[in-house]
Amino acid sequence: MNMQKWKERSRIQNELMRKLLCEFMATTFLIYVGLAVDAQMVLSRAQLNSHPAHSMGWGLALLFAVQMALPVSGAHLNPAVSLCAWLFDDFPLVHFLLYSIVQISGAFVDKIAEFDGGVRAVYGPKATAVVFATYPGEHLSILGAVIDQTCCTAMLCFIIGVITDKHAQIPRVAQPTMMGLMLTAINMAFGLNAGNAANPARDFGPRLFTLLVGYGWEVFSYNSFGWFWVPIVCPFFGAIVGTLAYQLLVSAQLGPTEEEKLLENSTNSSAEPSLAKAQ
Repeated sequence: MNMQKWKERSRIQNELMRKLLCEFMATTFLIYVGLAVDAQMVLSRAQLNSHPAHSMGWGLALLFAVQMALPVSGAHLNPAVSLCAWLFDDFPLVHFLLYSIVQISGAFVDKIAEFDGGVRAVYGPKATAVVFATYPGEHLSILGAVIDQTCCTAMLCFIIGVITDKHAQIPRVAQPTMMGLMLTAINMAFGLNAGNAANPARDFGPRLFTLLVGYGWEVFSYNSFGWFWVPIVCPFFGAIVGTLAYQLLVSAQLGPTEEEKLLENSTNSSAEPSLAKAQ
């Protein structure tokens, strides 16, 4: 049996299941590579990865993850992005919930491959929990962290709007590269604050994993339970702010695209004979 026949037989017939599988695989790849970049930087005390190299590593991980998932699932890879697709597009609520589950699952599962059972410390000079989930810099207050996570995710979703808007005429094949560069730029600018999670799945999945493998409840109780919710909750608000800002301040000012104008004209033309016949 040749490979083409194997591919035909293994193809999942349910479209939603195909999309969920693709989101799971792409999110797993993104977090696996991205947190491996984190591990090299943390465990080598920044001897192997500088901050620019760290930012570029995450950007490249996103580039390939988006390239992997874009033709099938739309490459959300982020529950906050899926939320905006539900709120501002025709993305069904059930799909948003299922996408979020598989994204968090992908971010959780990939850590099994990276965990080595070594010394487990949440904070201090030998802390390794930061390899998995995000934690704030010593200079950052909770209010500052809320602003940081909200603004970073807002910028992320604003630029996603720029890249995917039909007015921009960015070829679909170039969009993954643009998104990778976007994440690199945001991480280089704001990563010092709290690792620039900007993705609830990227933080919650690995944080839950560290709890289960022995880091203890400190991964949630850190800073008197004042931190853990910030990179999980704030990206949702940031995504809404960024998407709304783009839709109202940019997209609304551009008007309909040529494709939308042609569609509207054809709709009006097809409606005219029916109206004349009715008269």
